[in-house]
Amino acid sequence: MIARIATAARRLVGRSLEPLAEPSYGFDPRRPWLLTAEERDNPAADVAPWTSGNQVMPLIDGRDYFARLATTLAAAGTNDLVLFTDWRGDPEQVLDEHGTTIAEALAGAARRGAMVRGLMWRSHPEIMGFTGERHRELADLITQAGGEVVLDHRVLTTGSHHQKFIVIRYGRDEQPDVAFVGGIDLARSRRDTSEHAGDPLARDFPPEYGPTPPWHDVQVEIQGPGVADVETVFRERWHDPALPSRLPWHSLPDLLHPRIAFNPAPLPDQAPAPPPAGTCDVQLLRTYPRRRPAYPFAPRGERSIARGYAKAVHRARSLIYIEDQYMWSLDVARVFAHALRENPGLRMVVVVPRFLDEDGAITIPSALLGHAQALQELHDAAASRVAIYDLENHAGTPVYVHAKVSVIDDVWATVGSDNFNRRSWTHDSELTAAILDERLDGREPTDPGGLGDNARVLARELRLKLAAEHLDRSPGDIGDLIDPSSFFDMMRAHAQALDAWHASGRVGERPPGRLRAHSLDGAPRWQRLLAAPVYRAVVDPDGRPSRMRLARRF
Repeated sequence: MIARIATAARRLVGRSLEPLAEPSYGFDPRRPWLLTAEERDNPAADVAPWTSGNQVMPLIDGRDYFARLATTLAAAGTNDLVLFTDWRGDPEQVLDEHGTTIAEALAGAARRGAMVRGLMWRSHPEIMGFTGERHRELADLITQAGGEVVLDHRVLTTGSHHQKFIVIRYGRDEQPDVAFVGGIDLARSRRDTSEHAGDPLARDFPPEYGPTPPWHDVQVEIQGPGVADVETVFRERWHDPALPSRLPWHSLPDLLHPRIAFNPAPLPDQAPAPPPAGTCDVQLLRTYPRRRPAYPFAPRGERSIARGYAKAVHRARSLIYIEDQYMWSLDVARVFAHALRENPGLRMVVVVPRFLDEDGAITIPSALLGHAQALQELHDAAASRVAIYDLENHAGTPVYVHAKVSVIDDVWATVGSDNFNRRSWTHDSELTAAILDERLDGREPTDPGGLGDNARVLARELRLKLAAEHLDRSPGDIGDLIDPSSFFDMMRAHAQALDAWHASGRVGERPPGRLRAHSLDGAPRWQRLLAAPVYRAVVDPDGRPSRMRLARRF
């Protein structure tokens, strides 16, 4: 089925989709995993190439993240600084067992004297399936309490601000500063557990996911010097003279909410970076499109997410593990396919949602078109070494995979807001934390890639924790998952057993695990005919300058 859709895609797009040679980026081999300042290719960026001495803690699934966020916000008060960005925010979303909502947590910090500042994507009206009205409501509630939230729409046509991070700088030594970076919005449906029964406070969703859609997601908590770097990302956007860049048809609805800022107040001078707190290097990778008026902090745009992945994937020799909401761009798949072709021992595991998060007659065929192209490219590169899975809970309800995570050779790991598609790598604003732990993992194989990099504790532990959840394993029952080769085989065995159980009519005891082999359903021909232009223009647009597009570079 994937092959048939991909073949149709080649005809519809009207150009050859054959694999191209990998562009040469000239990456510095002395820094094999992290981009140098020059490799970021954005001299205007104020963020450091990377910071060392950070403590990084992955927070898997929304309940754990929201509980930790509620605790850190409750500690914020006089002389503290709370900064946040979001793609979607629902004021009533509950954070903890006490029923604290996101609006109450942020407004409470402002009432206690903290300086609370937010950058929400302005979004589009609810009639279009978006949440612009909810964002104005959240901005109103926080501003009434003494904070300030700007509805930011400095984006390309059909674009968005997709970053999801929070920074809390406490004005006292006994309370360590903290930043949260990842894929979890401050929104409904996100507060799910590892059992994936769903968030009781659900959002509208396709019926296949049930009344409370199961939701899998990941965020990381950072303490140490990297917190100041995340703060810098916020400050760059906040101090842009073009903020908030309202078009005339945006201005009238916002003028009806007088508490929404049109001219944001300046922030106080940035405090020195927090002291070292751990063993991790953290590199902030970003996407900003080239636009007019230009971003002062990225006048030619920034594609360090794409470039960071290109560099790390070039180093991959053993295993690329990915969890992603979307895996539907041929341009992105080619980066991985090239590595698979060049390295016969390299395997790749991808975990995606079973169904899309929308049900439009045009957008679904468009998304399936790109998805089929990407998966076919990976299949053509190394059919026996690529495995694509989706998830279900124990009741058989599909789990919506919203995470944006990667682990390469148990060395380099990322958690962020970007999806593995062209939109996230070139068009929307995104933020991802790439993490390189200095601690070596002594469990065999100690050097999965065979290049002397050695497995790192954080990357390996992140992969194993995610696998333990998906395979119904306890933390102590992961011995056969440490070796990437065994991991690949065990994931496949679990998925095959669960697929066979379903095929038998669910006879007997359900096998452990939640993995299912991922497949694509076809679409009627009339929908496919409309898919290609919608895919290129709306679903997965390209934010690169034309010269980069022609050269197939990021």
